[in-house]
Order: sequence, then structure tokens, then C-alpha cells
Amino acid sequence: MLIRTLVVCASFGSSWALAQTPDAGMPAPAAATPSAGDAAAKLDALFTQRDDAAALKEADKVISESLKAAPNDYALLWRAARQRWWVADGAVEEKLKRQLGKEGWIYAERALKAKPGAMEGHYYMALSIGAYSQAVGILKALSEGLESKFVDNLDAAIKADEGFDRTGGRNAKGRYYWELPWPKRDLAKSYVEFDAVLKRNPEHLRAQLYKAQSLLKDGKAQEAKVLVDKVLAGDCAYDPPECKRVKTWAKPVKEQIEEELK
Repeated sequence: MLIRTLVVCASFGSSWALAQTPDAGMPAPAAATPSAGDAAAKLDALFTQRDDAAALKEADKVISESLKAAPNDYALLWRAARQRWWVADGAVEEKLKRQLGKEGWIYAERALKAKPGAMEGHYYMALSIGAYSQAVGILKALSEGLESKFVDNLDAAIKADEGFDRTGGRNAKGRYYWELPWPKRDLAKSYVEFDAVLKRNPEHLRAQLYKAQSLLKDGKAQEAKVLVDKVLAGDCAYDPPECKRVKTWAKPVKEQIEEELK
């Protein structure tokens, strides 16, 4: 995707003035703040490179600068939530995961205030709450009443556009059923959600890995091994940063499965 660069050119009212070289005392033309639409397009382009530290840093800069100019722009706000969720999703350190999950949650709340009921706002609200809940611990999250916030936002997103983000809402729903503590955990429901994702998106490595973990928890280690081997051999063309992350997660899962099969 080509990102247009906007430059403000000083106009002096005559062709003669435009042809002259500015003298040393004249300030250079200032770069304009990109429009909200251009900034959103740039964030989409950078998101395809989100496994690169420089791209993440540039995205943070675009978010900061563009929201100063357009603080209530829906397209910018949900993309800011998406960016924070992605980094939180991969964070190992709990404090950082909690902080970034909460930031994504706040951006999504602002997005929904700007455009009530909009699908992307609900979706990234749910994912960000999910990342935050993982960081603070599922039991604590349940005690704080976050379950209903997560489920209500996720269900709203699924109802609005089930196929968004490669059926990401149903994938998150399946993981939710897996993460719940006993007796609320429901592995049978998790399979229903993962199978729905994989029916529409057979390349979806995260859904395959999540289903493998459900199978392992369900005492079906051999079936889990088949799936995790598919993950590790999977083609990354559909989304290289996502694929790279999931394959990294799959390696210790395979070790757990092999230990179970001994």
C-alpha cells in the first residue's frame, strides 16, 4: 500500500516568487499532519509489518500525532486499540501485558463513544479486555466483573460481522471457553468455535493451536499432536507476523504433548 506524503508549500501569489530560492532566513516549509484517512491507511500498512520493532515504533508515532489532530476519529481509535492489543497479546511480562491491554481497552472505549455500536470497537474492546484479564489472572478478572464486558463486546462484534479478522471473534470465544476455570470451562463449546473458524479459514494457525490445547486438556494428546504438527508446518503467507508468533507458541505446546504421550 502506498502512503501519500503531504507537504505544505508556501504560496507567494506570483510565479516569480515561486521560482525563487528561499534566502537563508526563510523557514523551510513544514510537513503537514497527515489526514485521519491517510494516518489510518498508514497504520494498516504498518500492521502488516508488526513483527518489526521499527514498524511498531513508527505506528506508535502515527497514533500519537494523528490523535492529537483528530482525537475522536473512529478509524484511528480502533486501529490504536488494535495496535495496543497486538503488543499486549505477545507480551510475556505481566505488568506490561496489563498496561497495554488496558490502553487498548481505553482506545476501544473512545472508539465506541465516537461511533456507538461499531463492530471494530467492540471487537478490540473484547480482545484488549481478554489480554488484560490474562495479565491480572482469570479469577481476578472474573471477580472484577470483566467476563460480561468481554462476552458482551465479543458477541456484538460477532453479530455485526462474524468473518472479521478471519472469524477472529469466534476464535476468541473458543479460547474463552478454554481459559475459564473449572467448573465454568467448556471444552466442547471451544471445539465448536474453533471448528467454525477453521471451516472458513483452514489456514488459521492460531485456531489450530488453540484447538490443539483444548484437545490436550481434554486428554486427547494424540489428536492434539496432529494439529500442533500442522501448525509448525503451516504456510505463513496468509499473515507472516501472526504466523511467526503462533509457531513460537506452538513449540512448547508440542513439548507438553510429547511429554503426555510418553
